Amino acid sequence: MASTNPDDITAQPSSSRHPGIDHVLPSASLKSLAHPLRVRIYDELSAYGPLTASGLGERLGESSGSTSYHLRQLERAGLVREDTARGKGRERWWDRTPGSISIPDARSMPPGSADRLAVKLVEDEWLRTRDQNFREFVAEGENVFAAEWLDIATFDTINLRLTPAQLHELVTDIDLVLKRYIDAYKRTPSTGSRPVQIHINAFPLIRGEPTDDTSPRVTSPKEQR
Repeated sequence: MASTNPDDITAQPSSSRHPGIDHVLPSASLKSLAHPLRVRIYDELSAYGPLTASGLGERLGESSGSTSYHLRQLERAGLVREDTARGKGRERWWDRTPGSISIPDARSMPPGSADRLAVKLVEDEWLRTRDQNFREFVAEGENVFAAEWLDIATFDTINLRLTPAQLHELVTDIDLVLKRYIDAYKRTPSTGSRPVQIHINAFPLIRGEPTDDTSPRVTSPKEQR
């Protein structure tokens, strides 16, 4: 039976916008996550798997007491859980709660509300972490990875002119491909696999102008005479 607790993330509906999202965070969980260190802890567990409070402290430059406190807050919000299979003695291992999450759409929230501010903080921290991970790979990748990894890693920029319907079709196709790989490898990684992070950004450019009937039409090579 599904939980009736409105703050239980496992009881929340999946995102209708993206098929790979299992849960949209309820208000209480969102507010619990809305702390810079908690977002960083959640991201570390998401990217690298179970860690101890002291291990997280070393990775994030924080004390184990600080990471322990924030782990307990995330546990109360249902965002992380203790990995009892790994614990030895007083050492506690932590993992994020299974399932992919999304944060609510800020447009549905009143300006200046606590929920909207929480969404903004989480978004900013996620963007900061993604940018840091990318820059670390560009700066240090050749000193860490063999050619088999470096030759396949990619960071392309593709510029198109699309309507909202065409952009929706593109994003849906990407989501379906990603979901296939999530289903195949998220919980059963292959021997020799490493943590891999995939960034997909698809958005209209703020300084762009809509295409109108007077804009030059781009012809295909076959049409060019």
